[in-house]
Amino acid sequence: MKTILLSLVAAGMLFSACNQSNGSATAANTTTANAANAPVMKFEKPIYDFGKIKTGDKVTNDFKFTNTGKTPLIITDAVATCGCTKPEWPKAPIKPGESGQIHVTFNSAGKMGLQDKMITITANTVPAQNMVHLIGEAVVAGGVPK
Repeated sequence: MKTILLSLVAAGMLFSACNQSNGSATAANTTTANAANAPVMKFEKPIYDFGKIKTGDKVTNDFKFTNTGKTPLIITDAVATCGCTKPEWPKAPIKPGESGQIHVTFNSAGKMGLQDKMITITANTVPAQNMVHLIGEAVVAGGVPK
């Protein structure tokens, strides 16, 4: 009797293990399929070098991108590494093949020296985050070449 009971328990465990691995394979295949159809943010220039500016100046740049994916691109957030940099992004979905821009303003007040401001954009892409950079140097008023 014990042998039959142990055999049934072992068979149940094997059956259960087989079902779990098949479920994982299905999840992996679904993720791969979703990634293949996901929107893609393709930036013209992901880095903008503003050169040398006077401390206190503001710099703006539009990071232009195209959705090269197969489904509409939806941007849910854009954040910068510090409060001195403010990103603005399109709220409406960007259809496949269409373009948009992330407008970024950097305020150099109180900043001195080399600057690298990273902007992280969260969207329905795979992976979910894309990054662009503003780089340059903030110098005292007399230090900017003419």
